[in-house]
Amino acid sequence: MSIYESQELLIYCGALALVLGACMGSFLNCMAIRMGRGEAFVKGRSRCMHCGHDLTAKDLIPVISWIRLKGRCRYCREKISARYPAVEIAFALVSLACLLKFDLTVLCLRNDIFLSVLLLLTLTDLDTMRIPDCCHVIAAIAWILSAPLLMSWLEAGMHLLAAVLFGGGVLAVSLVMDKLMGRDTMGGGDIKLLATAGLYFGIIGTLLVLVLSCVIGLIANIANKKKEFPFGPWIAAASAVALFFGQPLINWYAGLLG
Repeated sequence: MSIYESQELLIYCGALALVLGACMGSFLNCMAIRMGRGEAFVKGRSRCMHCGHDLTAKDLIPVISWIRLKGRCRYCREKISARYPAVEIAFALVSLACLLKFDLTVLCLRNDIFLSVLLLLTLTDLDTMRIPDCCHVIAAIAWILSAPLLMSWLEAGMHLLAAVLFGGGVLAVSLVMDKLMGRDTMGGGDIKLLATAGLYFGIIGTLLVLVLSCVIGLIANIANKKKEFPFGPWIAAASAVALFFGQPLINWYAGLLG
């Protein structure tokens, strides 16, 4: 079945993707905050970060609750960060874009899971300068389960090889740079993320991710004027760009080379 079979199906699936994407964005944001604080994210009710009051269903409607409450807690009237609706809206749009790009397919489901992981690790890395191992595990499991349905054994083998080459290669370079500079130059989570990217993009695609992440990270670092910043979010951003526009970008660059 394709969402493009009828206008009604396209509108229905698009609206559903927006709603579910906003809900997933809300969940991932909460998960990142709890993980950053060392709290369990699978149990316990949602509560205000300021007064600790338990939140009800009407307080947790993505985007709408924040707007209705004018960005303040219903109980203590303290400000609620605009990060909440921003993440919810952003992932709603990302989920819609994923559906429109990949249709109602296994590839769409796999890529939406991967995008969810990219958002989670971005938020966590920004908060704590650390990428949880569960992010890599979830992304790897999604790839492994979907691989038999999406590619040949030879293609799967090449993607596994890309994961080993980029994970191992970047690790080796990082160890050498650590020795030369006398400090850590790249986190283990970033190296694992590049290995995970190898599973999804293969050798050429992951090389694109690596180049894009360096460019995005350099621009962001110049703009923020910070000496230390997490690299994971830029790898995640580059991976998202490669997911949607990777092949056109590779074809464009190949055309420049003649």
